[in-house]
Amino acid sequence: MNLIPKKHISTVFQACHKRTIIALHKKGFTGKDIAASKIAPESTIYRIIRNFKERVSNCCEEGFRVPKKVQHAQGLSHKVDSAAGLGHHQCRACSGMAAGLQDDEHLQFLLKGSNLDKVKSNSWRKPRFFKLQDDCSTIWHESRKLRKVPSRQTFSIEDVQEVRLGRHSEGLQKYAKDVPEEQCFSIIFKGNRKNLDLIASSKEEASQWAEGLKKLIKFSNNMSNKQKLEHCIRKADTNFDNKMNFKELKHFLQEVNIKVDDLYAKKLFEKCDKSKSNMLEDSEIEEFYKLLTQREEIDVIFNKYAETEELMSTDDLLKFLQTEQHENVTVEKAHLLIEMYEPDDIAKSEKQMTKDGFLMYLQSEEGQIFNPAHNRVYQEMMHPLSHYFISSSHNTYLVQDQLKGASSTEAYIRALTRGCRCVELDCWDGPNGEPVIYHGYTLTSKILFKDVITTVKEYAFKSSPYPVILSLENHCTLEQQKVMARHLREILGDMLQTTPVSSKDSANLPSPEMLKGKILIKGKKLSKLEHNQGSNITHDVETVSEEDEAAEIEDESNTKLKLAHELSDVVVYCRSVHFPGFDNAKKNQTSFDISSFVESKALKLVQDSVALNFQTPCLQMDLYQGMFKENGLCGYVLKPKFLREGTSQFNPMCVTSGEWLQPKKLHVMIISGQQLPKVNQDKINSIVDPLVKVEIFGVPRDVQKAETHHLNNNGFNPMWNKTYVFDISVPQLAFIRFLVEDYDGSSFNDFVAQYTLPVTSIQNASSTFTRLWLPEWSEVASFILHPEVLQVLLDQLPAALLGVVEVLQTTALELTRHLLVVAMLNPTEAHGPLQG
Repeated sequence: MNLIPKKHISTVFQACHKRTIIALHKKGFTGKDIAASKIAPESTIYRIIRNFKERVSNCCEEGFRVPKKVQHAQGLSHKVDSAAGLGHHQCRACSGMAAGLQDDEHLQFLLKGSNLDKVKSNSWRKPRFFKLQDDCSTIWHESRKLRKVPSRQTFSIEDVQEVRLGRHSEGLQKYAKDVPEEQCFSIIFKGNRKNLDLIASSKEEASQWAEGLKKLIKFSNNMSNKQKLEHCIRKADTNFDNKMNFKELKHFLQEVNIKVDDLYAKKLFEKCDKSKSNMLEDSEIEEFYKLLTQREEIDVIFNKYAETEELMSTDDLLKFLQTEQHENVTVEKAHLLIEMYEPDDIAKSEKQMTKDGFLMYLQSEEGQIFNPAHNRVYQEMMHPLSHYFISSSHNTYLVQDQLKGASSTEAYIRALTRGCRCVELDCWDGPNGEPVIYHGYTLTSKILFKDVITTVKEYAFKSSPYPVILSLENHCTLEQQKVMARHLREILGDMLQTTPVSSKDSANLPSPEMLKGKILIKGKKLSKLEHNQGSNITHDVETVSEEDEAAEIEDESNTKLKLAHELSDVVVYCRSVHFPGFDNAKKNQTSFDISSFVESKALKLVQDSVALNFQTPCLQMDLYQGMFKENGLCGYVLKPKFLREGTSQFNPMCVTSGEWLQPKKLHVMIISGQQLPKVNQDKINSIVDPLVKVEIFGVPRDVQKAETHHLNNNGFNPMWNKTYVFDISVPQLAFIRFLVEDYDGSSFNDFVAQYTLPVTSIQNASSTFTRLWLPEWSEVASFILHPEVLQVLLDQLPAALLGVVEVLQTTALELTRHLLVVAMLNPTEAHGPLQG
């Protein structure tokens, strides 16, 4: 075989290898830095390396032998490539991160990477190289910014909410109209991070990326704690030798949020290093893993019922389920649990459960504090709409603040896919005769009304089949109101409900079941619906009173608005009216009236805004999400019977007697936590000092809270073993919130995570796992607790508990009280008003 001609050597070696070395040395890097993966990801260097490899490969394919000098350059490029995560490698973490996907064609494509066009605006569309790194959990992308922080060039699969193939983001709809839709896709992140809009070179390439990312997201969401730990161990193996030295051990401990002094870490390392080689490998790493994951609290429960130290028989498991979990189960059910959660094939075949299988069961849906039966629609859905609490969003179009933030169709997508069933559209005259949506009299950006309606049509029923209400805040002129009406009819088509479901019963509200797949318009109506149906209306417009909610900084106005007949005709069942006060609520309204609170009035009743913005994580939103967590997250929760009856005397300020008084004692034992997230992910040495607060919200007398002590520097496996008892009078309106904070002795504690659920959805159990959620409602960690709800007989209550409890003046309490008062306004008869 002939050597590569000198002209090839000159091109390949001089143009690539020499330039690479010079570029690296100019940046201050040495050969050791290359091997240690310390190279700053400068795109020019990476392009040189890729170009070099391609040319050498082409020369080899042409039959030329590669000289040693070029082989050395190629070897160096492989080291740089490995440091950058650019080469085509087998996924070294696949066994831990993506087991079963090692040979998947989509995964292999992502590991190889490809050039994609990144889109930001009409004038900003640039090619960037993207690839999946070897840990199978991180995507690296090229950047032309010379000073870009390396960590900003990557994102974790765990941070991705979803991947949308096609032009299904606002950015692609605006800036990629010239590209075939099948080449476009968007990566949607959790929280407030901006979408990543990308264009592939072909339909096949876009499909490879979209399908590969979806598989990784699905696997990441379903990873057990054990798999996550195994993944972190592999990630700590920075030199890829399948061994762990002491430095890598310390890196691993930081990764899983454990801070220990070097002396303790060294003792742990030496205890596992049986071979005395200063390296952990194979069985030594397994021993280290067992020491790290040993859960004393689980051992106590497991050993209490296991017939041997390591195995639990079917009878043992059955006894545990009946005694501790209060479940009425059969042997067949115990066998099914073993089949589902036992990872050891031998134990599974003998109908036994190991400690690992027992832990997996506790971490499953059946081991959660939230009653799994409430994860589906279990309530009666044939009551009138006014008998339900309806998940509603205020200023839905905003993704940021209400003065200068951005408006986006993405905000509607996020609200609807999280179960929201009533969204707000603040409509104003726009250019070219097209209505726009934005927060009036402010600097917020504007989006087209028709784009929002198109988005609603596509996403209205992805998470729930029950009706969606579009609440129109109409500030448009007559001409653009007609345009709005035309868009509603043309875009929504048969989805739009414009006539009563049944002409025989047009005076009564239909049920959510009857309106499945339908969209209702809440807005102004020219006259009573029952008088309009079937009659010939000769007037094109009628003047109605407008309550302007455009901007909270404006005084309430009483301007007059001309209402187009066409827009009035699409309003059925839900008519917006002025809110004259609580006393008038039951006297004069009809079943088609919805009364929305203006925040300036609401502030007279509460200390914080009653408007709940889905885009703003807060205590009020935690309670709201907790309320609608039950009934399958469908957006409709049936009110208690005493709030559905028109003759009800329920008063949240005095609940000493009545059918709502169902006293219970709630026992909660906070046992331990597991893999709590860092508050500051950018600081390597940042370790959380966790404490847990347990808060009860409901009628004023039920509001109470307790908290554990904080534990220093342990977010991995903190243990408290603290028991609290709460007396609850009206459990049907009570919520429990678990709040985890990072203790700060000199300032306010930092939020770590939270979980809120209705007290009536608590699953009685000896030990349950409770998932914790970040502000953007993404699952991040768990802790073990022991909840038990006990019925209390009225004659056993001390007299003091029957008295009126002093009202605590807190925002959360005031919000709860206000929601209860609003609930009272909804008559329980079928002809009662539907509250917005």
